[in-house]
Amino acid sequence: MTMADDAITSRRSIRRFLDTPVPAATVEAILDVAARAPSGTNMQPWRGYVLAGAARQRLVDAVQAAFDAAEPGHTQEVQYYPDAFFEPYLGRRRTVGWGLYGLLGITRGDAAGMRAQHRRNFQFFDAPVGMIFTIDRRLATGSWLDYGMFLQNVMTAARARGLDTCAQAAWSHYHKAIRPVLDLPPEDVVVCGMALGYADPDAPENHLVTERAPARLFMRFDGF
Repeated sequence: MTMADDAITSRRSIRRFLDTPVPAATVEAILDVAARAPSGTNMQPWRGYVLAGAARQRLVDAVQAAFDAAEPGHTQEVQYYPDAFFEPYLGRRRTVGWGLYGLLGITRGDAAGMRAQHRRNFQFFDAPVGMIFTIDRRLATGSWLDYGMFLQNVMTAARARGLDTCAQAAWSHYHKAIRPVLDLPPEDVVVCGMALGYADPDAPENHLVTERAPARLFMRFDGF
């Protein structure tokens, strides 16, 4: 296994972080490396916000207040999931969901427990660094595909430095609460948030290891 393979395969969605600080220079280096991602005609559609300390807390307070108030209208500007799940995607979704809840002792029907865990998204799972990524709404589908490669690079470059991440689509539901805190320009759409820091090794939720289908199940090989 190569060093790149190790960085990719050791990446997991971490849901409880230590409060160990991450220097701004380290985050900047990660983002500089990630920006080597390919994009159509080198447009580089990614932009965003790196938050720590008081700046991070202001965003956490605003979005958690909106979450607690169950304010109407907090929906994504761009739909991430289908209206109805179907196989094999439904089964995979349920497996990871109940795997996580099982580690946390959250049982079926425990709506309060599920809501409390979902709320932790909006404190970046205690990570000392939170990032909000945005894209210009005038761009097209290709730029969103390019963005995915950039985000993967961010997470891989973080792992190569011994750091952990959690990419969080949940933040995009609260773009209305995010917008005034970060003073987002009107053309910006919130793509996702991302927690960055060092995983808490004692947290049970960080022991979740998800499975991946092997290549032969999703690709057809011809001519070999």
